[in-house]
Amino acid sequence: NAPSLSNAPSLSNECHGLTQRGMIQRSEIIWLGVSAGVMGCLLGGMMLGVGIFLLSGGANGGWLLLLPAAPMGAVPGWLLARKLARQL
Repeated sequence: NAPSLSNAPSLSNECHGLTQRGMIQRSEIIWLGVSAGVMGCLLGGMMLGVGIFLLSGGANGGWLLLLPAAPMGAVPGWLLARKLARQL
């Protein structure tokens, strides 16, 4: 007699009562990098440009834009990464 397959365990990806969290896909990571790079360059470059313009005009207030330009360029990427991590 051949064994019956009706009692065999299923090989599906069902979670059996547990909630399964989705994996982050490679395309989401790529788009995170692209959008963070573009937004960071726009924000940091704008602050850098305006700060240098003010400094060349003799306004010392340009340092308030020039010095934090690079760290502020990283903020959009950090916020987008937190949003993506929250999906887990």
